[in-house]
Amino acid sequence: MTVAMETRRLRLAEGYEVAVYIYGDGPETILLANGGPGLPSLYLRAPHERLANGRLRVVAWDQLGCGASDRPEDPALWTLGRYVAEADQVRAFVGAERIHFLGHSWGSWMGTEYCLTYPERIASYIIADGACDIPHLVAELGRLRGALGSETVNMMIAREAAGTIDHPEYQAAITLLNYRHVCRLAEWPESLTEALADWNMGPYETMQGPNEFTYTGNMRDWNRVPAMSAIEVPCLVLCGKYDELTPSCSHKMHAALPNSQIHIFDHSSHMPFYEEPGAYFDILGRFLKGLRAE
Repeated sequence: MTVAMETRRLRLAEGYEVAVYIYGDGPETILLANGGPGLPSLYLRAPHERLANGRLRVVAWDQLGCGASDRPEDPALWTLGRYVAEADQVRAFVGAERIHFLGHSWGSWMGTEYCLTYPERIASYIIADGACDIPHLVAELGRLRGALGSETVNMMIAREAAGTIDHPEYQAAITLLNYRHVCRLAEWPESLTEALADWNMGPYETMQGPNEFTYTGNMRDWNRVPAMSAIEVPCLVLCGKYDELTPSCSHKMHAALPNSQIHIFDHSSHMPFYEEPGAYFDILGRFLKGLRAE
């Protein structure tokens, strides 16, 4: 089912504009914060538009630096705190007093910090394929990479040290890891490939690093798991069994949250809303419906 979408432009306090996408007109709002950073929202909002069902209004936006939003080239803009403030400007722009916040991947970093900064504005929090302890995640990614074998790992380490990660043999290893741990479908959906083709690597490299398996940016030491006990709203933690942000990362967050549920999708990696959409939207739908019964 295709839901009508409204696109609006928001001028941020910083003076730049971002594109905001609104599906439906329900009394409750779910705000989607996609992964990246620097990745357009299309890959996340396209499958999630189905949540706009009369009760829920679905809101997404192309974060500053990507998609149809402005793309400044100032690296000083690419900080977690500024993106959290940006998310709150989107919330205010669409007139939502409280929101259900769904953060996917890097969106879970933003979502967690948002919950800790603006707790009064959160009705529930969905952590989809996320991680909030980057040093732990880096160790997990090393374990996943190790499954490629010592020869391949040694090659990757050497290429990274030499600054030659654009070499075909290194890129071949990254491609294999992506098909194992990012999306396990033989053919990736058009909304995903279109978003990936338009990825702005400026914010991504500043905050994360050169690829999904190498963290060298300004978030490399970030860990908010110890603070997550302060997030008291109902939370749902979702993860794929083969996720690059591994089930271990999700279980750490689930254990820290005082009011959370967790579900691991047995046949998915980082994109269960594409890999197992039936199961994914059943779990998410039941969680959101259960909030109204409380």
